Amino acid sequence: MLLLTLLVCFSPSVLGQLEESQFADEIDSDFADFDLGIAPRRVPRQVKTILSKETKPHIQELSIKTTIISRYAFTAVYCAMLNRHSAATEGVFQFQVPANAYVSNFTMIIGGRVYQSEVRPKEKRVKQENGKPKNKESGDASPEPEVEVFRMAANIPGRNRAVFLLTYEELLQRRLGRYEHVTSLRPLQLVSRLTLDVTIVDHSPITDLQVLPLRNGRSSSASSSETGPKTPAKPEPPVTTVIKNEKNVCKITFSPNIVQQAKITTNGLLGDFVIRYDVQRDMGIGDIQVLNGHFVHYFAPKDLPVVPKNVVFVIDTSASMLGTKIRQTKDALFTILRDLRPGDRFNFISFSNKIKVWQPNRLVPVTPLNVRDAKKFIYTLATTGGTNIDDAMQTGSSLLRDYLSGPDASPNSVSLIIFLTDGRPTVGEIQSTVILGNTRSAVQEKFCIFTIGIGNDVDYRLLERMALENCGMMRRIHEEADASAMLKGFYDEIGTPLLSDIRINYTEDSVQYVTQHLFTNYFNGSEIVIAGKLTNQSAEILHVQVTASNSDKSIILETDVPLRHRQIETEKHVKAATAAMAGGARTPGSGSMQGLGVALGSIAEDFVERVWGFLSVKDGLRSRLRSQTSKEREDHIQQATNLSLAYHFLTPLTNLVVEKPEVLADGSMAPAPTITPAAGSTASELPGDTEEGEPQKPNGKPGGQTSSVRNTIGKAARRPAKKSITISKTSADGDPHFVVEFPLSKLTVCFNINGEPGHILRLVSDHKYSGVTVNGKLIGAPAPPGSHKQQRTYFSTITIVVDHPKRAYIEVTPKKVILDGRDRMVLPCHSTVAVDSGALSVSIVGKSNVTVTIGGNISFVILLHQYKNPAPYQRDHLGFYIGQSKGLSHNCHGLLGQFLYEEVGLAELPAQGDMKPSPILKVKGRSVPVVQKSRKIYSGTQSVDCWFARNNAAKLIDGQYEDYMSSHMFDTGDWPHGTNRV
Repeated sequence: MLLLTLLVCFSPSVLGQLEESQFADEIDSDFADFDLGIAPRRVPRQVKTILSKETKPHIQELSIKTTIISRYAFTAVYCAMLNRHSAATEGVFQFQVPANAYVSNFTMIIGGRVYQSEVRPKEKRVKQENGKPKNKESGDASPEPEVEVFRMAANIPGRNRAVFLLTYEELLQRRLGRYEHVTSLRPLQLVSRLTLDVTIVDHSPITDLQVLPLRNGRSSSASSSETGPKTPAKPEPPVTTVIKNEKNVCKITFSPNIVQQAKITTNGLLGDFVIRYDVQRDMGIGDIQVLNGHFVHYFAPKDLPVVPKNVVFVIDTSASMLGTKIRQTKDALFTILRDLRPGDRFNFISFSNKIKVWQPNRLVPVTPLNVRDAKKFIYTLATTGGTNIDDAMQTGSSLLRDYLSGPDASPNSVSLIIFLTDGRPTVGEIQSTVILGNTRSAVQEKFCIFTIGIGNDVDYRLLERMALENCGMMRRIHEEADASAMLKGFYDEIGTPLLSDIRINYTEDSVQYVTQHLFTNYFNGSEIVIAGKLTNQSAEILHVQVTASNSDKSIILETDVPLRHRQIETEKHVKAATAAMAGGARTPGSGSMQGLGVALGSIAEDFVERVWGFLSVKDGLRSRLRSQTSKEREDHIQQATNLSLAYHFLTPLTNLVVEKPEVLADGSMAPAPTITPAAGSTASELPGDTEEGEPQKPNGKPGGQTSSVRNTIGKAARRPAKKSITISKTSADGDPHFVVEFPLSKLTVCFNINGEPGHILRLVSDHKYSGVTVNGKLIGAPAPPGSHKQQRTYFSTITIVVDHPKRAYIEVTPKKVILDGRDRMVLPCHSTVAVDSGALSVSIVGKSNVTVTIGGNISFVILLHQYKNPAPYQRDHLGFYIGQSKGLSHNCHGLLGQFLYEEVGLAELPAQGDMKPSPILKVKGRSVPVVQKSRKIYSGTQSVDCWFARNNAAKLIDGQYEDYMSSHMFDTGDWPHGTNRV
């Protein structure tokens, strides 16, 4: 969705046919098309030979821009690919995305046409027979690998260019006291212009910044922290790397030219560009940031005494561990033994066909003699037989459980099993569901299980569920990786527990939809992150309480967070981030980099909400794996799917679908279907229109041809033909001021809704009948000087969900319109265009209004309120008007929809004492006190006299304000109290 901004920022040359390359006279014309960025005479013969032999499309530019705002990373990738040949050739865009990240958009621009991706729910698969492993790509047989390869192939017409645009988001995880951001640079060929630009902006000062040498190998991929070999104390960053480090903002650029790339490697596999850093943190409750009705809380205490641990190592010694695997495992265990602390208790179990316990029926203290004997046990481990996972887990659980119930156990210690295997269960119980059930019964929620899988033959889904169901986590070690270093690194992450039984609470009734806030353990060098929605943003403070257990005591941390101050502080560093992103890097590809920066900036303004969405999806996916019943599982799946769709995340529950271009036999593009104007979809009464039926060019003169969609990106489009339609006064505009017109009663009623930023309000709810739902999201702004209000709210986004005859979505913001129906289109609001998608049409009058028509008998008009130079209290926002409502049912509800078929009456309460007679409105059998007011509508071009209902429309609307709040923008939930009939 954010890529619309990105698209319009690029020069038109990236969208159409190749332009003539301009080089100096001495340039060899054979290399002009490559657009190398340096003179070909400076390119070595070896590189020229490689380029001349290329048969696949050449990557002219690969620009990657990442902005990390308070540990949440937004990455945009721009890849321009050139087909130098006259015949059509397949171009393959391939990029490694960290497994913890979610792709949020993908767009192709080929032959000047835009192909926008769509995120859709995955269809349910038919269950396969027991005993048969599922396809690796099904997403169920194995969990997320360390990296995921995003790959898209498309035909590029002869002598043409293709542009691929990819965005993804991730929350960086803190491990061993630092965050690590990894960008894969593996374009599989030498690139004419390669640029990486990373900006880190944090509320706290940035410390311990490191840029490592380019690294290769899967053992050091994005999902692992320092689980590989130790790096030098002062690693040298890659050549051409520039680092600008200020207190709270750090910028890193890497832009090797094609010769410098060839010196690293000629196959395009440069490796991972790795950045590590930490932030300065104070003692106490942690860092809480507030923005647009959401909050995020980072909690990473330090300088606490270490909690003793009780650990049982359960090690696979089946025949498949023979050789390197068992040798590296032994090396890691020898190192781990040296790191055990005097207060710890431990034991070892090996398993294959049979189970061997080093010290039966007990856990032993860490003494020199016990460590020496343990090393002997590890040294003598021999590989043989099959894999009895169930018996191994039962033995380890029984051993640890019996110790915890005995007299020697410390009440404040942390207990865990570290389980390592390289295979699937082949001996004893082999059904995963039974093994998981047996493990849950044996653990009894008394300790945690951390699982490690080595190689490609592991049932990673079993290990992941076993860990998640028992408060642990799973780590994957690839076949070719250094298992010794990675196993030791994993142990280092969990080997120093500082807190247990952590509970984080917030002011009751002030927050909702809070992500996971109960944690079994906190390990040194890690971080706990919680996000949620604020239900009462007018509140001045948010009370936060953290309770936990330490080695010898219980800990309670409490504080009052000043919400308004935190909002201002968060806005400041978001502003700094967006300014840095828009600036871009002044490199040969700076035009593309600037476009990427502007695109990221537009979405980063809601980064706290996106952190909440990201964590909520992760919680839903984990809960799905932990579900004990099919009903519980389906509920978690539905919740996570809805959130994935709302934030356009590609997750295990969604697919990314994109139309591919059609190339003719002669290598040219097939003609694009033109999009005809939607007659009658624009209201002539609205401001911004010209004379009826008179199209307008950008210079204001009449004339021009109807534009197709491709011309709406970066080019002017024709204003669609207009036909006058009647727009009612029923609307929600401004602060927001609601106006309801009752034609039968010849009355107009108005009211205000004092909502909170971030709240999503249901304006029209008729999903069960006409299939239409309209939701509006509020954004906050400071009140202007002299106002009696502390803040004002406006609609920043309007979404329209249509269910008949086919599911479709329209999302409108002041900058863009996203139409997701038969095709997915992203249209800028500064252009004028009309799109007809079956029973649904959208008409945009540039910088003025958007009209959505459904089935010919429902229409909505959305006014675009934009400020060229906004004052601090002004925000770009939307106004929503109901144009035609005949197609909406009599059961329609929502803040506006409930009044469409109602009649009201006006009465007068008799005077009492010194009180004058007061008017009351009779609606649905209720009496509502009202006063007469005047309201401006249609961008202030008209005034309307109305009867005003006070107190958030109390008694006028059914129920209360909270009944009209939606959980997300595409929520189509019904009115909680049935129809609007009373």
